[in-house]
Amino acid sequence: MLLELNELIAKILFSQPSTSDLFNPYSSEDLEFDQPGAHRIRQQNLRRYLCDRTVKPDVFLLAEAPGPWGCRYSGVPITSEQQLLDPDFPISGNQSSRSLTPHKEYSASIYWGILQPFHSHILTWNTVPFHPHFVGKPHSIRTPRMSEINQFLPLLKGMHEILAPKTVIAVGRKAEKALSLLEIESVYVRHPSQGGATLFAEGVRRELAKLGIEA
Repeated sequence: MLLELNELIAKILFSQPSTSDLFNPYSSEDLEFDQPGAHRIRQQNLRRYLCDRTVKPDVFLLAEAPGPWGCRYSGVPITSEQQLLDPDFPISGNQSSRSLTPHKEYSASIYWGILQPFHSHILTWNTVPFHPHFVGKPHSIRTPRMSEINQFLPLLKGMHEILAPKTVIAVGRKAEKALSLLEIESVYVRHPSQGGATLFAEGVRRELAKLGIEA
């Protein structure tokens, strides 16, 4: 359904190298933590997320950046390996990490616990699609710099043009800022982590209800 979107993302992201503090899960591997060929597993997981759809999503939901235990290993925004391997989960995928048990992420659990009934109506992406971390600390969490947000604005603009969504939701202020720079109208909601789950759920469900989308 979204082959054009997949091609755009692959063209821009799949060949970009990582830096000392920004890890590209679609081109890079750290063999201390990743299986050999892990970046290709994550590419394929993302392709499935984008292309295994029967309808075009009504809502484009933009988050901030991959965390160290979710998209960093799954390749799918706000989604963990553990979820992709669950046969009852609406998205399928494979494990890319060397961990004996698939990684799981708190934010991903909250996000999908709230929005799984609306999955077919929403496409989720990250303002900065690579994992920002501190030098020498690959599993740390670093707030994306403004230069990194600016770096991916052309991709974000292209995605919005292809999707032509009815509603754009910004999860957090970094996402809201990126969309404002592109003059894309959006609705701000709280990030689901750090006590924001209730406000996140209320905000997203309110916007879905305006579109006539209910569980």
